[in-house]
Amino acid sequence: MKYSKLLLVTLCFFFLFNGKKYEQAVIDRLSVPVKVCLEGQDCGSAAQVSQSVAAVAPMEVKKVELSEGSEHTVKMLNSGEGGQMIFEPAVLKVSVGDTIHFKASDMSHNSASIDGMLPDGAESWSGQMNMDISVTLDTEGVYVYQCDPHVMMAMIGVIQVGEAVNMSEIKTASNSLKSSFVMNAERIDTYLNQL
Repeated sequence: MKYSKLLLVTLCFFFLFNGKKYEQAVIDRLSVPVKVCLEGQDCGSAAQVSQSVAAVAPMEVKKVELSEGSEHTVKMLNSGEGGQMIFEPAVLKVSVGDTIHFKASDMSHNSASIDGMLPDGAESWSGQMNMDISVTLDTEGVYVYQCDPHVMMAMIGVIQVGEAVNMSEIKTASNSLKSSFVMNAERIDTYLNQL
């Protein structure tokens, strides 16, 4: 009993306060939009304060470049540069007809397309647990995929094949997907903004 409580506390700490996510939480708590004004000075509205804070610290989004070659590897990981339960790379731009090799680098993962988050006419896929799967993408557009057992932790990935002809549909569908995440809810937006 004593060990199970300790394990539960450790797992909660691991998933809720892991590396970069914890760092960002601390930064968010320290970044308070405050404007200091002397008595008698006009401090402006709350909207102006928010705008001035946004102007001071703009968020820079690094866009993903077209990946070279016709074959690409995506690792399924428990932990990577982008956090826990992650595909690496999580965002890819490839050409029509390219093949993606999903590698089960860590156990208990798979890669599966998400219904409603593929281009019209594209074929879906669903890999088996702990197994590599290769998928050839012949339809232009944006594909969003997941690891079935870890989707609630936002273990998702995004691939743009050719032009992002279905981006507005993907962004609309992402709101519903995001509501199923218990952590890393910002991942889908971050990934889509990299395209």
